[in-house]
Amino acid sequence: MYNHSMDMEAILRKAIHESDRTQYRIAKDAGISLAQMSYFINGHRSLSLNAAGKLAETLGFEMVQKKRNRKAR
Repeated sequence: MYNHSMDMEAILRKAIHESDRTQYRIAKDAGISLAQMSYFINGHRSLSLNAAGKLAETLGFEMVQKKRNRKAR
């Protein structure tokens, strides 16, 4: 299970490690390079929003933009 206080990158890394698929298979299914996946997993680079979205979808997550409440003036 995923903790609500975990950030998106931590959740994706945890899901990758817990997956029964290889990192190669996940990267290929997400349409990102294995090098990009490796840099991300090892904490050397972050993912672009586009790559994170593809990875999230491949791992069974959905990224949703929350609407912010605007303060009344």
